[in-house]
Amino acid sequence: MKSVVFMGTPQFAVPILQALIDSPDYDVLAVVTQPDRRVGRKHRFTASPVKEAALASGVDVLQPEKINNSPEMARIIEMKPDLMITAAFGQFLPTKLLAAAQIAAINVHASLLPKYRGGAPVHYAVINGDRETGVSIMYMVKKMDAGDIIAQKKVPITKQDDTGSMFNKLSLLGRDLLMETLPHLINGDVHPVEQDSAKVSFSPNISTKQERIDYTMTADRIDDKVRGLRPFPIGNMIVDGLRTKIYDVTPLDEKTGMTPGKVVRVEKHALVLAAGEGTVYQINKLKPAGKPLMDITAYLNGHQNLTEGFQAITDDEH
Repeated sequence: MKSVVFMGTPQFAVPILQALIDSPDYDVLAVVTQPDRRVGRKHRFTASPVKEAALASGVDVLQPEKINNSPEMARIIEMKPDLMITAAFGQFLPTKLLAAAQIAAINVHASLLPKYRGGAPVHYAVINGDRETGVSIMYMVKKMDAGDIIAQKKVPITKQDDTGSMFNKLSLLGRDLLMETLPHLINGDVHPVEQDSAKVSFSPNISTKQERIDYTMTADRIDDKVRGLRPFPIGNMIVDGLRTKIYDVTPLDEKTGMTPGKVVRVEKHALVLAAGEGTVYQINKLKPAGKPLMDITAYLNGHQNLTEGFQAITDDEH
């Protein structure tokens, strides 16, 4: 039985952790996760999904605000685990800590490295309209997501997928690939591949500015961004002068001569808008600031001014 220290934070990491806990081949000595954070309108301290999973299985949990030079780091070094495994942990690990792993320190990363190094690889894959993504298992080094690749698996991205569904798919793919790869790694039967520096791209965490959806893009690209920002943080546009979160759109197979943001037509259950390059789409679900999430029928009942030719989407709030 090989000893493991696991590091992760969001739901993505939970199936990976659980597989290690459930396996008779591994002894999870401790789980390291981010400190409890205030969440929601009531700002209640909330444990990470990984912490909840670890506690439910009786595994010790460590929660350093910053792991470098922390008491928790010293404790892990003293453990001398055979394996150190991370999955969406959210902190850089110093070289001294990585060296404590007796066999290897590895990371389960939700992209086909060297593409999309960084904290939001799933978001960028969907936003950019990629047809596939995947999971990479790599050796950890001090530089972000730059270690040699031990194993990879691909999965398609469909037009029905959003970041939420891809997180779920990639989490299970990462779990299965890790459990398949670990015996080979332990036996020294792996053939790591150095990442091609010429193909490196980055996926930094989504900024508030990136949440704004450019209404001059084509309908397909608008759809990609809406799905890429769902279920979090949710993209927005200025619709009828009010910042409005856009939850769901449908590109339509038609063309228009109208400029982007104008109303092509209004139907009882549809608001059809012009996008870039003469493309057309309809908004299905949206949430104006200060109001509940609603379908387009409910929204149109309160916006009788949205008529054909009206510039419904603009750059500025009223």
